[in-house]
Amino acid sequence: MEPRKEKKEKDFSQWYDWILERAEVYDYGRYPVKGMGIWLPYGFQIRKRTIDLMRDLLDSKDHEEILFPLLIPKWMLEKEGEHIKGFEDEVFWVTHGGTEELDQKLALRPTSETIITYYESLWYQSYKQLPKKLYQIVSMFRYETKATRPLIRLREVTSFKEAHTIHDSFDSAENQIKEAIDIYKKFFDELGIPYIISKRPDWDKFAGALYTIAFDTIMPDGKTLQIGTVHHLGQSFSKAFNYKIQLKDESFDHPWQTSYGISDRVIATIIGVHGDDNGLVLPPDIAPIQVVIVPIPSNNESEAQSVIEYSKNILNKLVDSKIRCKIDDRPDITPGEKYYYWEAKGIPVRIEIGSRELKNRTITIVRRDTLARKVVEESNVIKETNLILESIKNNLYERAWKNLQQKIYEFDNIKEAKDYINKKGIVEIPWCGKETCANKIMEELEAKSLGTPWPSKKLSGKKCPICGEKAFTVMRYARQY
Repeated sequence: MEPRKEKKEKDFSQWYDWILERAEVYDYGRYPVKGMGIWLPYGFQIRKRTIDLMRDLLDSKDHEEILFPLLIPKWMLEKEGEHIKGFEDEVFWVTHGGTEELDQKLALRPTSETIITYYESLWYQSYKQLPKKLYQIVSMFRYETKATRPLIRLREVTSFKEAHTIHDSFDSAENQIKEAIDIYKKFFDELGIPYIISKRPDWDKFAGALYTIAFDTIMPDGKTLQIGTVHHLGQSFSKAFNYKIQLKDESFDHPWQTSYGISDRVIATIIGVHGDDNGLVLPPDIAPIQVVIVPIPSNNESEAQSVIEYSKNILNKLVDSKIRCKIDDRPDITPGEKYYYWEAKGIPVRIEIGSRELKNRTITIVRRDTLARKVVEESNVIKETNLILESIKNNLYERAWKNLQQKIYEFDNIKEAKDYINKKGIVEIPWCGKETCANKIMEELEAKSLGTPWPSKKLSGKKCPICGEKAFTVMRYARQY
């Protein structure tokens, strides 16, 4: 099968749908419930390795994995008033068991702050038990009314990592926010995903939180995608459950909490940010297969068999060195068809072995990110492969960050800012801090406010373009998923 003619930059939406199918990542659109899809074996392996990376980071910072039930009673979800108002239009409700109407409505988990707070109140009553850091990786359900998109806007999010922490003071919770941000930075850096970190405006924070910090990236169509959030919950949920702990001075107070999450959008971002017109381009750390060996057949039967044996010898060396490797010796497919197939799947390295390589005891290495070719001596196969895998990882990181940084500009003039947003970028505009001014700018830009830079960017001598008053920071705006 030849590469698709549609270009990623020209029509990202069509390219994205094509590559999910072509690379056998995710089957979407045919499942008989809107907003839900199926992880195919290859996509599931990408997902698994990505999740395992997050697990390792959380576990290294003393987080403990748990698993809560999917169903949450209606009375519990409603405990925190602001929280339920933020989710009431998105909740899936279970009302019947068989033909019998339930005595209480049950929600499919939209998030878990209420249920986890309730059980924390049963488990932890003293400052001596804190801080406590829990997380789970589960399915989460929200009734999205906007147009759904595979892995981007779903009604069932199957890779929802939510962490929940509990503390005996505001300062301890504040330090946890910093740790969570640091974990996410390391996570996205490992995947080569570039990001901006913003403090969401109060009108767009997580329902029930004191404030929300968000990680956003930009997709090839110029829209930003929220890929991670960190929430300082304050004492909102512990007060809602009248939950108190004993402090060091023997007094009692409501504990402080944080929560932070990622979702399937991480995989969508890997696909969108790194992929090219030929298909996926996977960071080596999460690639199910890091190296594919393609033997090039010879008309000479004896020589062809020797090429296969030599290829298997190279395969064994790579496998023994803990490199995930596969040989594609399918007899009924041409080498060219195999190249297209594995390029679409984003395998970081392809090794070609034919009569010339057999004769010279070499291999030809093709790296997926640049399609550059290199001839390598057999004795240097392991060293060169590892160097190229590391080089691919670094190159994906550097070019993705360069692309993001080239798409962020600061403007004092709203007309100029709108012209830039129309060209697929993120703009920063001086802001006085008033919601009315931010809303007016959103209206004129026909864009969404992402928040203010985190840490805060201080301004000097700048004025809000709406009211003319002194601007204390900038607000970011972009078209958004």
